[in-house]
Amino acid sequence: MLKKIIFIFFFTLNITEPLFASAKDQIIDNLVKTKNLTFSFKQTINEKIEEGDCIIEYPKKIFCSYNNKNKKIMVSNGKSLVIKNQVNNQYYFYQLKKTPLELILDKNFLINQISKLESKNIDNKYINFTIINNKNKINIFFDKNTLNLVGWQTEDIYQNLVITYIYKVKLNQKIKKNIFTLPNMN
Repeated sequence: MLKKIIFIFFFTLNITEPLFASAKDQIIDNLVKTKNLTFSFKQTINEKIEEGDCIIEYPKKIFCSYNNKNKKIMVSNGKSLVIKNQVNNQYYFYQLKKTPLELILDKNFLINQISKLESKNIDNKYINFTIINNKNKINIFFDKNTLNLVGWQTEDIYQNLVITYIYKVKLNQKIKKNIFTLPNMN
């Protein structure tokens, strides 16, 4: 009888164990399944707040439209990053690899790093991973309940603290591929 109980216990344990995968494993699984994200954002840079909407397509593409007086857009085609002020037609060009966005937009890099790191519980609301790569330190946050990406914290190329909170996140939407074309200088 004791052998039957032990057998049933271990059999049940082996069946239910995959049902209780760690939060880290589920976050990684969510990232693996994600081809693109659409979301609204609120970004704080040295107490200045900007808001808007973005689309990320992995790997390394992003298009953001800011809801501000300059009607700023930010576009990466995977290699370069352009920020355009549409009101006065000013352009700022950056090599993507010189910005922390290169790492945030690289899903495979994130998965690799998260798999090696220990998570931190923040206020029992968020799961945080701190990624350090060369001169970049990135804090990436996931919702503790949904395990969806909710934001990141970095320093920009001018050493300003940048906190980005994302919401209204939708995964794997149909998107227009031409939005990641860098704007022409007029």
